[in-house]
Amino acid sequence: MIKSMTGFGRERKVISTREILVEIRSVNHRYYEFTAKTPRAYGYLDEKLKAFMHGAITRGKVEVSVSIYNQEGVNANIEINKEIAKGYLDALRNSASELELEDDLKLSNVLRLPDVFTVVKVIDDEEEIWQQVSEVASAALDRFVEMRVTEGEKMYADITSRLDMIEQTVGRIEELSPASVEAYRQRLYDKISEVVGDRNIDEGRILTEAAIFADKIAVDEETVRLRSHIAQFRELLKSGEPVGRKLDFLVQEMNREVNTTGSKAQELEITRMVVDMKSEIEKIREQIQNIE
Repeated sequence: MIKSMTGFGRERKVISTREILVEIRSVNHRYYEFTAKTPRAYGYLDEKLKAFMHGAITRGKVEVSVSIYNQEGVNANIEINKEIAKGYLDALRNSASELELEDDLKLSNVLRLPDVFTVVKVIDDEEEIWQQVSEVASAALDRFVEMRVTEGEKMYADITSRLDMIEQTVGRIEELSPASVEAYRQRLYDKISEVVGDRNIDEGRILTEAAIFADKIAVDEETVRLRSHIAQFRELLKSGEPVGRKLDFLVQEMNREVNTTGSKAQELEITRMVVDMKSEIEKIREQIQNIE
């Protein structure tokens, strides 16, 4: 079944000490174009996400947004600068002795002193973070693909109904074409009869002229090819593979056959049918612009 190139998927999870949010959105594009919005410190995720998404997306302009929230304090170690603390204590105690003050220093006093504590940021494990982000991205991608499939089902129903209409019209044209030749033969016979009056009419010449006319307006080849294109179109729609470009080519070929049929048409009714088919083909073309 075909898939739309338009889609959206979102997933948020808390894994270990991190809350991770991944959003995927896409619009139609001729090729696979990828952009990522990740926190400055996690820029190394961009290429990994691009390759990861390309496994499930072949066409479309894709944008992935990643947010990572670390629980407060878990990505840092607090260390006591013992040398500075000892220096403070020695200086205070020496001063207390010289000034004959009571030494009542406690741990709480030390905690208030500047530069006693040092905050050391923990270096992130890039592989661990990627595993966590890819887990969330995978769930978001499932939702994204599901939306694309749902949209594709609607497009499939619309396109196949239009293909049915075109095929029915082709059948009607095939029925009317022989009648056009007979009508021409009769008009030619009547015109000659009007000119020559009671004299003998060359039936052979009339048949020859009718045969030449029939050859000029014959659309058998065009209708056969058009039916073949429609059959291929239906097969591609059901293939489950990325077929957008192939369908675009088939639409061009279908339009070519319909135009040729229109140029040969001698009956007003056939001309109107050709206009209707061209309208349906154009609507199909608009739809397949958004097929992956």
